[in-house]
Amino acid sequence: MPAPSNPFKAALREGTFQLGLWVALGSAYAAEIAAGSGYDWLLIDGEHGPNDMPLIGAQLGALRGSASHPIVRPPMGEAWLLKQLLDLGAQTFLIPMVETAEQAQALVRAVRYPPRGMRGVGAGLGRASNFNRISDYLATADDEICLLVQVESRAGLAALDDIAAVEGVDGVFIGPSDLAADMGYLGQPSAAEVQDAIRDAFLRIHRHGKARGIMTVAIDQAHEYRAMGADFMAIGTDVNCLVRSIDGLRRNFLGLAGDADQKGGGY
Repeated sequence: MPAPSNPFKAALREGTFQLGLWVALGSAYAAEIAAGSGYDWLLIDGEHGPNDMPLIGAQLGALRGSASHPIVRPPMGEAWLLKQLLDLGAQTFLIPMVETAEQAQALVRAVRYPPRGMRGVGAGLGRASNFNRISDYLATADDEICLLVQVESRAGLAALDDIAAVEGVDGVFIGPSDLAADMGYLGQPSAAEVQDAIRDAFLRIHRHGKARGIMTVAIDQAHEYRAMGADFMAIGTDVNCLVRSIDGLRRNFLGLAGDADQKGGGY
């Protein structure tokens, strides 16, 4: 019996657009609710969301068997952290702040078993191998791991071609908010200069045959990114959706005018 297939990785390989949502509340219950909404993937956010290893594990469990594929974003791309997340059952990773090909190569090694990598052999203790019930897990696990790296700085853009050329990197995600900040446009990811940089980055990523990813909470912007060639994209966050709905309900009842959306902290 082989390792579970990764439908997200297969879809990217086939060129099928994948629509996603950020899951940042740190709640398995909220993740389960989101999974019923029909998104292709849900991003469990360990970088900015209040998530730790047990909470991420609980959310992976809640999404097990769901049509929405879980992607995990750890706070950083440390091999020891990825090792634990792999054994918890995560198969797809979005790694923040990648700025060099050397970083990307180290990440590839971190999520693969020897001789191609350095992942420790201990999945028999975790969900990844269905608690040691998958007989061929060790021989087949590598092929189902999907590695996505975030490029979100001028340094990352400068090294983008080298990063995208790394074998084992399946996709490159452009982080518009952090990129905008690094370019001198803090809180202005829609600035013309930032959008030009994203458009150019998408072209370069595509030349290397890698999937192009991005996120936004603005629907008009989402359509623009899709037209630019985004292969996988998130169009909101559970936090944003909750705030907008709860605030909007109150404002609607009271007959209050104005936009209930608040964007002071990014996203």
